[in-house]
Amino acid sequence: MFTPVCFRSVWCRRFAVHHPTDRCAAGSCCCADGGSMVEDLRATARRFSRRSLFATTGLLGLAAAGAAVSAGVNAAADTDAVQRTLNAHDVGQTVGGVAPVISTERVYSKSRGREVDLVTILPPGVPAENLPVSLLLHGLHGTARTAAVGNIAGLLAAAVTTRLSPAFGFVALDGGDNYWHDHGTGDDPMSMLVNEVPGWLAQRRLGGADGLPFAVTGTSMGGFGAFVYSRRRFEQGRPLSAVATMSPGLLTSWTEMAKRNAFINADQWAALDPLRNLDKLGPAPIGLWCGDRDRFIEGCRRFIATAHPEVGLITPGAHTDEYWSTVTPDVLRFLSRHVG
Repeated sequence: MFTPVCFRSVWCRRFAVHHPTDRCAAGSCCCADGGSMVEDLRATARRFSRRSLFATTGLLGLAAAGAAVSAGVNAAADTDAVQRTLNAHDVGQTVGGVAPVISTERVYSKSRGREVDLVTILPPGVPAENLPVSLLLHGLHGTARTAAVGNIAGLLAAAVTTRLSPAFGFVALDGGDNYWHDHGTGDDPMSMLVNEVPGWLAQRRLGGADGLPFAVTGTSMGGFGAFVYSRRRFEQGRPLSAVATMSPGLLTSWTEMAKRNAFINADQWAALDPLRNLDKLGPAPIGLWCGDRDRFIEGCRRFIATAHPEVGLITPGAHTDEYWSTVTPDVLRFLSRHVG
């Protein structure tokens, strides 16, 4: 039986990270006026993602294995998505000899006006019926087949098999390049997620009788979409249990966002921008991970400082699969705490 490990997340204002230490709560770390532990917290922030979160759960070994699998498979640092093609066997890379169960289907989306890939990523050896699932949203120029960055699929399979996590799965869909919303062309991937995915999951007996995902996980542009999806679920009165984002596409300049041709104008972007709509995201616990050399670092730091997510980590790395492989174990642990 899965036994959740207690995690006390304490806010550290100076470094814009959360860290599991009672010293902060006692007022003796960098949050205190004296700032006497600045160097210690710098070291903590550097090693936190890989060690502090998973040392007590056994997933540290899985993190190392995942990094070994993903080593050398990098996306270009100046792009918004993983610039590599993941075939089914890539998505299902093994960790410790355990492989996830991957299924790819074509379904017709009325909201998008086209057929899309629907990819399910499930742990092996567990009943699929009523299995909780998290949406998995890809980045710019990505697809459902490229959504599983950082070998998150293989790590999920290993974590569930070794009972370090309760059983759950991922479902990914093709969302196009318009930041998971309707750009005014009638192609509305957000409507697909909100209105069509529950039916598709219910048909496959996933996500419970109503087919609702319990969480959403997104990378880059998919992180932006994850926040919008959380907002839409909250508006429906069916809030999520968790929102996990890796390097979410939180730009702070319309000049930069306009280059992506994803919004009709600055007003449309402002209406959806998570940074300017924090009060509309709903009550779901949020996790955010970003590398300190990522192009979205400014927006991510601002989000952490203003939204105070349950987990907010800035650790060394760029907008690459190599970086994401260092944080996907943390992402899985965050999600595992909110399955149920």
